[in-house]
Order: sequence, then C-alpha cells, then structure tokens
Amino acid sequence: MRPGRFSLLGLLLVASALPAFAADAPRSLKPEDVAALKSVSDPQISPDGLWVAYTVQSMDLKKDKSDADVWMSPLAGGEAVRLTTSKKSENTPRWSPDGKYLAFLSDRDGDDTEVYLLDRRGGEAWQLTEYKASVSDLAWSPDGKRLALIVADVDPDAPKEGEKDDEKTEKPIVIDRRQFKRDGEGYLREIREHLYVFEVATKKTVKVTSGKYDDSEPVWSPDGTRIAFTSNRTDDPDANQNSDIFVVEAKEGAAQRAVTTSPGTDGSPAWSPDGKEIVYVAGGPVSDMWYGIASAAIVPAAGGAPRDLTRGLDRNISSPHFSPDGQRVYFLLEDGGNQHLARVSAKTGASGASVDRVVAGEREIAGFDLGPKGEVAVLESQWDHPGEVSAVGATGNLVRLSHANDEFLHGIRLGKLERFKATSADGTKIDAFLTRPPDAPTGKKLPTVLRIHGGPTAQYTTGWNLEWQMLAAGGYAVVTANPRGSTGYGRDFCYAIWADWGNKDFEDVMSAVDGAIAMGVADPDRLGVGGWSYGGILTDYVITKTTRFKAAISGASEANYFANYGTDHYQYEWETELGLPWRNVDLWKKLSPWFQVDKVKTPTLILCGQADFNVPLLNSEQLYQALKRLGIETELIIYPGQNHGIRKPSYQKDRFERYLAWYDKHLKPGK
Repeated sequence: MRPGRFSLLGLLLVASALPAFAADAPRSLKPEDVAALKSVSDPQISPDGLWVAYTVQSMDLKKDKSDADVWMSPLAGGEAVRLTTSKKSENTPRWSPDGKYLAFLSDRDGDDTEVYLLDRRGGEAWQLTEYKASVSDLAWSPDGKRLALIVADVDPDAPKEGEKDDEKTEKPIVIDRRQFKRDGEGYLREIREHLYVFEVATKKTVKVTSGKYDDSEPVWSPDGTRIAFTSNRTDDPDANQNSDIFVVEAKEGAAQRAVTTSPGTDGSPAWSPDGKEIVYVAGGPVSDMWYGIASAAIVPAAGGAPRDLTRGLDRNISSPHFSPDGQRVYFLLEDGGNQHLARVSAKTGASGASVDRVVAGEREIAGFDLGPKGEVAVLESQWDHPGEVSAVGATGNLVRLSHANDEFLHGIRLGKLERFKATSADGTKIDAFLTRPPDAPTGKKLPTVLRIHGGPTAQYTTGWNLEWQMLAAGGYAVVTANPRGSTGYGRDFCYAIWADWGNKDFEDVMSAVDGAIAMGVADPDRLGVGGWSYGGILTDYVITKTTRFKAAISGASEANYFANYGTDHYQYEWETELGLPWRNVDLWKKLSPWFQVDKVKTPTLILCGQADFNVPLLNSEQLYQALKRLGIETELIIYPGQNHGIRKPSYQKDRFERYLAWYDKHLKPGK
C-alpha cells in the first residue's frame, strides 16, 4: 500500500559498513550481506560546478544500527572525500551559495533534528539551530544570509529539558482529527510542520506560516524576497489530497498566496531563473487518485493559468527543474520498467516524440541535480549495481563519481536480469523480468519464485533489486512482472484494476510464470510466490485462486478489508475507491480474499512489523489465525517496534534468512 504518491515497495535497498574482503574467488550473496551494501542518495552540485555532495548510508549488524554520512566527489572525477564521521546520521546536504559551507540535518546532539554547518575547507561541523522540535527540510537564500526551514510544532506533552521519558506518566492521547494515524509517525494530533526563516549570522528566527496545515518543500525565489512551498490549506486537510503551491514573502506575518488552485495533488515547486514562473508536479484528476498521471506544469509566479508540459506523454514525471538558462525543464520520467532523466522545452512542452531523454537505457535514475553551467549529476542504478552518483557527459554518457559498493560487488556473483514479454489471459502484453541464479546450468528447470511489487501503483524497474539477487543467490529463478495497476505504462493500464484488485493483476502475474515455464526455466512443480505490502495482498489473492504454488510468503498484507477501515492510515483512499464499508458491503466483501480463505492449500509464511500503521499487524494476525484453524502450514513472524518498512539491520538479515528457509523447505525438499 502506498501513502500519497509514493509507493512503499517493500524493497530491501539497505546499506551497511563495508567489511574487509580477501581476494578470494567471487561468491554468491548471503543474508548477512545486507550489512555490506551501502545506500547512496541526494546528489547536490556545488555552486562552482566543481563538486557534488551526497550521502552514504551504512549499517552495522553488531550494533544493529544504521548511519548516514555526507561525502563529496570532484565532478570531473577523482577521489571521494568523507565529510562527516559522527555516530548519528546526517542527511539533506545543501551548499551555501558561495560554496564555502554545507548545511545538513542531524540529531547527532539530541533527540531533535537540527541544522548543522560544515566548512568544506576543513574542521568540525557545528550546530546552527536550536529549536525545541525537529527540522525536516532546509533551503539557502540566494544571498546565503538566511535559511528557509520546515520545523515541527513543539509537542506540549514532550518531556521538559532535563526530564527523562520514564519520569512521568504519559498523558492520554486525545484525537479529534479525521486522519488520526500515519505509519512512522504514530497517532496524529494538531502538531504541524511550518515554514520558518532563520538568519545565519544572528540566529534570529521568524515563523512565516501557521495554522492547522503541514507545509513542505520550501524554495527561494531568485531575488530572495519570496518563498514557494507546498501545502493543503483546505478547510479540512485530512478529508482530501488537495495540495497546492503557495508563495509568501520571506517575513513574519506575510500573507500566503496560492498560485495553483486545482483540486488535485500539486507539489515539488521550482523557480525559473528570472523568477517569473514556477514549474511543479501537477497531479491527475482527483477521481483517479493514485492511479492518475503526474505531469510537469508551469504557472506564472504572480498567478494565472498553468500550462501542462507533459500530460501528452501519459507517463508519470517527478522532480521538475528549470535549466540554468530557463529554456528547458528537466525531470525524472517513469517509463516501462525504467526511470530516465528527460527534458522538454519550457515553452512548448512535449509529446512522446519531442522528449529529449538525457539519460536513457535499461536503468533507474532515482535523483539528479543541475549545476550553474548545465552540469548534471544523477543517482543511477542498474541490475548489477545499487545507486551510485555519476556525472552526465555531453552525449548522455555516465562518468562514475561514487564507488561505495564497487569493492564489495567485485567479489560477488550476481544473477543477470532478463526482460521478456508475457501475454495475459485476455491478450494484454505484460513486461516481465527473470533473474537466474548466478551459476544456473543451461537447459535445467529451476525452482522458481514469483515476487510481486507493492503499491498497487508502482513498478518494478531494471535498477538494482537486492531481493531478486538474494533469492537468485539461493538457487532460485526469480520471476517478476509489472501487471496492470503498475505505473510506467500510462493511465489506462494503471487504472485497469480500480476497485477490481486480484483480478486482472492476478492473471498478469500468472502469465509471467507461464512465460518462464515456456522458456524452459521455471519448474512448474517447484513454484513459490510472495511479496510485501500490496505484493503481499496480491499473494493472498494468488493462494485463494490457485494451488499451483508449493510455498507462499505474505509480507505486511491484508485480506479482510473491513478490518482495515479505521485501523490503517488509508481512510481517504478506501472511501474514494471502494466507498464506505457499511454502505458498499458487497464490494468490500467481494474484494477481500479473507472470504475465500477456505480455498488456501499453500504453506504460507506471514510477516509484519509490530508498529505498522500502513498495513497493520492485525491483518497478518487474522490471516495466520485463519490458516492455522484450517490446518494449513503457517508461521507468523512479528518484528518488534518496526513500521511498514523493516529498518533494523538484524531484522532485515532475519527476513532474508526466513525467505530462503521457507522456500527451501517447500521447493527443495531434498536439500
């Protein structure tokens, strides 16, 4: 299930401290290798165009903790420099306009996240802000004298200074909001995030916005007088997803002015170099919800009618930015199992034929930044390497700048990713992917696992996928697909499962399995299935519809949809797609695989985080109880204190071990 526009895929893209490796012959991956891979993110080019800063996250299995540090590399290529070494994570590195300092966020000196400054010429970072709540985002003013910050309201029930959590009885949680819980945040009260302006020299701060709204994504106008930001300022923000772009003068008490007014989800604002326009992500029709297409649009900063640049592409875009000369708009383009860096004319926009794909091919571009003279840095992954930072050459060629995982992967045998087309029951063509074991003998049928992505509106890509590689290293052919409901294939393909889960998408993923069997790869007598989040939900449909699979793994899934209303954080989405459960009883019952659970014959491993508010644990508990009552072999694994994404390093290792053990038990009985 996905909150907002972002899908929680349940993918295990995790990172960790790099151990020492001997020059042995390459080997296959092992579950403990989750602590050997590092996660690179957030490339930021310096104002002089000579450096790129980014973060590198690592994990430590012994301490059972993760840590992220700020690094930088010469944009022309060369040795990377580690800039922070604390035991707490640093994130959101942002260059000062003169290039002398990097500001970043960290909770290294307490429970709250604050802004720190680091002189890139050397020395330790120092704490700049001292709010009594956490800072979640920052942006430098063009003159480098101020910061725009997003800061949370102070929790009145938080322990006072010097007081420990266990020194007083917690107050009752009083809730009167419609959206009263959210995964990773817990129960929601009227504690909101607002826009502040902070003077670097004097440390004077002013609160620019207030009210029962959450504000985000601050960006300064080029002249430093205004700030654009994103907010839902309707009468009841919990009742809809109507976010808009607002502009406000950078001073206390200034009136905020909405520059977009559509009833949909608008966000990710970025100014044109002359300050006259703002490019942003425009959501699709409200009625499409998360099945709609997000496009790049431009609106006058003074207000007026927007013009849509990419609606004709029928593909999702994200992170739009003007080129330094203002003539083009760059963005990430999701398309058919890939994500590319693309650009279009800022004046005329694009149809499919006029899009310039700056970086294309079989890969996933997860982020990018533009330099002052058109320099481009991207965060790019392919099937054989996790995301790394590269500079983009004049012809779209990539020059690798970060090498966080090179040494480790040099000693690892990976399974190569192959694309193939599958034909669903009604003739629809489906993109499917096959990852064979690294040493799979040619012509031999293999035990095969169908893994299903989350969402439902998301897509598998040709980028790095640790889960596929880990299962392939265990001797399995891994079959995956982008069934209907997946993004990257247009609005109609995605919308095809609206209020019809477990039907067309079930047929589509089954066609991928049949395709692998027809290729002579998958052994039809040794098939497994599984997934996390919506991947677990579709797994629940699979095991109620067919007995072809000898083993299933249902991760963070739901089967009885009635049980979710009011216990997960999707009240708006449930009501929009299925209506109210006490009014549309027949539809809710029809779509809930719970009411077909008598048909399950497949041994099923069930896993969930104890504190998951996205797809709450009660779903997994109910499914486990039903299968246990029916005499189906099952186990329930609960990860204490974990949300929808399992973050603790030891639990990530444990999850892979359990995946392999369950599939081994039922698909390799003679092992």
